Amino acid sequence: MQKNKQMISHLSRRAGFGSTPYEIDELSKLEYENVVEKYLNIENVPEVDILELYRYHPMTERPVLIGQSQFWWLYHMVNTKRPLEEKIALFWHQVFATGESKVESPFDLVKQIQLFKKHGLGNFKTLLIEISKNPAMLFWLDNNENHKRAPNENWGRELLELFSMGATNYTEKDVFEASRAFSGWTMYDRLPQQPWGPYLWDFKFDPDDHDYSKKTFLGHTAKLNGEDIIEIILQQPATANFIARHIYNFFVADEPQVPAWPTEPPNDKYAIKKIQENLIKYNWEIKPTLRELFNSEYFKGSLFKKVKNPAEVVAGTLKLTKNLNGPHPGWVEMQNIPGFMGQNLFDPPSVEGWHTGKEWINSGAFMTRVNFISDQITNVKLQGVKNIFDHIIKNLNNPSPQEVVTQCLETLGGVQVEQKTFDELVHHTESISPVICSNKPQMEIHISSILSLIVGTREYQFC
Repeated sequence: MQKNKQMISHLSRRAGFGSTPYEIDELSKLEYENVVEKYLNIENVPEVDILELYRYHPMTERPVLIGQSQFWWLYHMVNTKRPLEEKIALFWHQVFATGESKVESPFDLVKQIQLFKKHGLGNFKTLLIEISKNPAMLFWLDNNENHKRAPNENWGRELLELFSMGATNYTEKDVFEASRAFSGWTMYDRLPQQPWGPYLWDFKFDPDDHDYSKKTFLGHTAKLNGEDIIEIILQQPATANFIARHIYNFFVADEPQVPAWPTEPPNDKYAIKKIQENLIKYNWEIKPTLRELFNSEYFKGSLFKKVKNPAEVVAGTLKLTKNLNGPHPGWVEMQNIPGFMGQNLFDPPSVEGWHTGKEWINSGAFMTRVNFISDQITNVKLQGVKNIFDHIIKNLNNPSPQEVVTQCLETLGGVQVEQKTFDELVHHTESISPVICSNKPQMEIHISSILSLIVGTREYQFC
């Protein structure tokens, strides 16, 4: 695969959910750096046209069931023209994991995802302040139960351990003092859920329930409030290192699981140090930090070093095959597929989020992945699949078994497979070579069988 096209395919998987082969062809007419800018500069790009979605499924406009919110987001992931906006929201959903299992308000969780879309590429300080006021988060981590005379440490602890600094970089005293500083950060009482689901919560600061006394946090003593705590957190080198490692783990290459970070060193200390330095250099602005990342050599050298998470598998496959562009029987059922693979959107297993990397793969999840992708990629009725066939056939100069396999791999995004896998694919192709060029319908049938084998390989699970 031509180098520029290979890098653009790589970028499309990491900064979005992949692209169709013809989209990659068009983007490849630009320099790589200009494509990076197209992903980053989304302000003037129109948002998803969701009127058709609301027409056929009006409850997705204000969901009362988790499935409705899941379909709303999956529809956006597949159809957006601002893919990094959805991808950064997925990133922060992993970091600030908040679950429907406790919150029981799908629309409030949708509002949280919209918060991530709005501020996810902006300033991390602003994002921390906004998530600290987010009603779903306040309820999820019990800050509505954090009172002046009865502090609740849940939010204060997770803010330090999982959302900013990482474990071992603070004391129990710091947790207690941070919690006191956030006392009175609560929300208005929720009205009953029936009959149309709960009314949206609104943030409320209760001055009568806030502790205005002096606090000592990470060596700073004053009458600190929540915003002061966040300001002090952002002054700590540990915070930049922790967020940099999260960014690397999501956008570059798989790291050990978050609980192991205090004891297991990063796989690429240089890359994480550069991300850390850029966060400080750009005063915690995420967009310029990602610009540096996407243009870096360590990013360009990270092809297929990340296991796709289930949202990437499902959204990327549906985008490739164009199977979520408009209404058809069963399209709403797509909302369940990421959960079947181990990533139930809007309902992570804990505040720690999902374990990533190779832990996405077990025997059941792997079979679910392969069956789903294979069913989609071999459905010749789908326009995206027809486009894949056309792209492969159009670019076949010499329809030898090796060339056919190579072209199939390139059309699926420049998939890189081991020599043993390639040889097995060629062997399969050789077994059908007597009819591979006989006519277009026959050719599509045999190409379909090759694609089905490719998506079932170990290598295809990486992005």
